[in-house]
Amino acid sequence: MRNRWLSTVALPLLALLAAGCSSPEVVSAESVTLPPDDVPRMSNLEGAAHGFPALRTLDGETLGDGDFRQWIEDGKLQVRLRYDLAPGAWIEERSVLQQEPTLVQEHWSWTEMRDEKVRRRFEVDLLTGDATAEKLEKGEMHRWSKHLKVTPGKTFAGFAWALVLRSHRDELLRGEKIELQAVGFTPKPTAAKVELSWRGLEQVPMSGRTVAADHFQVHPKVPWIAKPFIEAPDSQIWLTNPPPAAFLRFEGALAEPDDPIIRVDLLPGVASRS
Repeated sequence: MRNRWLSTVALPLLALLAAGCSSPEVVSAESVTLPPDDVPRMSNLEGAAHGFPALRTLDGETLGDGDFRQWIEDGKLQVRLRYDLAPGAWIEERSVLQQEPTLVQEHWSWTEMRDEKVRRRFEVDLLTGDATAEKLEKGEMHRWSKHLKVTPGKTFAGFAWALVLRSHRDELLRGEKIELQAVGFTPKPTAAKVELSWRGLEQVPMSGRTVAADHFQVHPKVPWIAKPFIEAPDSQIWLTNPPPAAFLRFEGALAEPDDPIIRVDLLPGVASRS
């Protein structure tokens, strides 16, 4: 079942300009220095970590086994997230982030491989705004490059949104809404404003248990002139509660707006054996 599903649709990794949600029950920035009042300071810095998330459909079917790694190199947080989908098929996301004195994402890339060949690859330098994309369509590789107007420390992509939400957690839980910028691909590189908000404290069923988590929403603010051409549903991210807030679940489609909606769970939920 997994291979058949993978052979007929494109699999994204995490979502940005296209995302969906199946909500559980609700129960209640070389270094860039920015002014302290411009970007929130990180209350807890990330360090070395290794995890094994699962890529799933919204119905819970496992599509790919994940391998998440992060480490500090040359003072920067390096993040690598890979999902093995089937023999010769995998997707991988990479990020480089500065954590001090403020959170700044410097680089992001996303690659999809099928039969050991690149099917899609997206990349952006979030300090300069230089972005490239390539996509294999009908046997022909199409390529795009664009210089996007970005603001370091205010523009993010992919995995970094979990860190952004954590850094803004206190304001969001007070009911404030935060406006930032996201980079996405349609497949051409593009940038759009997004609005972050807190949707409530929820009990998230996962791996045979329920985990309390804050539900956050990333809402793309697509200009009215582009709405007839681009549908950009909201992205949903859950962070554990009580703190320290950590990534628990994501629902959305991060690669392109018309990609299928997927779920990423922190806890795989398979049987454990000796």
